[in-house]
Amino acid sequence: MSNKETHKQAFFFTIINYVGIIIGIFSTLFIYPKNKEMLGIFRYVESLAQILFPIMLLGASQTLIKFGPKLNSKQEEQLFSYGVLSIFSIGFILLSLIGLASLIPVLSGFKYIYLAFPIGLSLALIDLFKKQSTIIGKIAIPTFFDNIIPKLILPIVFILVLNQFYTIQESLLFYIISYGFIAVFVGIYLFYYFKPKFEYNFKSLFSVISKKEMYRFSMFAFAGSLGSVFAFRIDSIMIPKFISMEANGTFSIGVTLASALAVPASGIFILYAPIISNYIKNNQFSELDLKYKEISKLLFFIGALLYSCIFLGINNLFMLLPTYENLIDSIPVILILGFNVLINMGTGFNGEIITYSKYYKFNLIAIAILILLNISLNLLFINVLKYGIEGVAFASLISMILFNLSKLLFIYKKFKILPFDNSYLKLIIVFVIVLIFSYYLPSLNNHLLNLFYKIILCLSINLLIIYKLKLVYSYNFWLEKTIQKLGF
Repeated sequence: MSNKETHKQAFFFTIINYVGIIIGIFSTLFIYPKNKEMLGIFRYVESLAQILFPIMLLGASQTLIKFGPKLNSKQEEQLFSYGVLSIFSIGFILLSLIGLASLIPVLSGFKYIYLAFPIGLSLALIDLFKKQSTIIGKIAIPTFFDNIIPKLILPIVFILVLNQFYTIQESLLFYIISYGFIAVFVGIYLFYYFKPKFEYNFKSLFSVISKKEMYRFSMFAFAGSLGSVFAFRIDSIMIPKFISMEANGTFSIGVTLASALAVPASGIFILYAPIISNYIKNNQFSELDLKYKEISKLLFFIGALLYSCIFLGINNLFMLLPTYENLIDSIPVILILGFNVLINMGTGFNGEIITYSKYYKFNLIAIAILILLNISLNLLFINVLKYGIEGVAFASLISMILFNLSKLLFIYKKFKILPFDNSYLKLIIVFVIVLIFSYYLPSLNNHLLNLFYKIILCLSINLLIIYKLKLVYSYNFWLEKTIQKLGF
């Protein structure tokens, strides 16, 4: 694929992701709060599907990326065919086990897993199709189907239920069918460019790559994927069981809005991943140390600016919305989880450093620690301390801090590098002082004016001080370049 086509695909990929985020935020503010119990049910089913689909996938999509470069076109088609066959075979076995488990009286009421299963199967196929689309350089359209369509369908379903066109159960079936259509459309698009001849004889494939090696890698990829899902989706599964579906909807609103903080970080991680991999491969650890510190400060700078805006303005913003009464319970969750995202951003690409090094297996250990912490702390805060969804948010925050701390200590032990320096400490002090100062400024009677004057003042003071102290290299560089272009 040409460099021009690569940039074109990357551009559309970025735009599609941002459009999806905007749709998600709009729906979260104006539509979902009108029926938080229904939102809780949908998020619960989605979380179950997110757990089922890595099991059905069993690392098949990562296998395409790992072993694809070694294969000719025919063998690549065989590997893809093997992945499709694997998904349906494992899916059949999994469905049979779920059916047998439902015969046990204790598990007989676990009805939502049957609704989650077809979504999980669709997600597994979509992920496999997307990875193959990535290999042939056609990722934008599959991303549109995978990222945008569900975000459009869910609010439409909500509106139909709110206007009594459908019941919640009927809307769930509609939502499930929509995922099936997405898988079909992504498959049709892929097969337009990539035309595999589905077969069941894989001798040619396994003459080039070791079956044992492929299975070992698949199991590692599966463990990592399933571990990540458990670590980051466990809240949406535990809240309905121990609190309520409505509480799960309230928590989901907080998660969606807090997660918007991480959008700039995802792009930076994708951009710098090859650079980090190259530094490690060539043992350029002094360069890695400099980049580690630089990007960590940049991400904290961006995250802290956004978090300051949320901290100062979230209540005034919600007061301006017609859904205020339904959103107010999500504010503590947004603030706690937003700080969680800030911590994650501020520690930089520690996960990438471990992943691209020979110590990549440590990520599994770190994720296992995160899962155990998250489950234990959730049980403590929900059942013992009775803190409700705020307790769940605190459990996530504590777990993520310890998760990142374990990776930071591991990286320091192995590479003797840290993302922090004196200027980082100064950056934290500046943000804390300015945030406290802005928060205790007198409030105005008008919510709109109060929203803007505190946020604008906070941003202006932070940006001016950080520029004068030269705490963030990238910020100073681009600001000065912009000033020069404008002729000042």
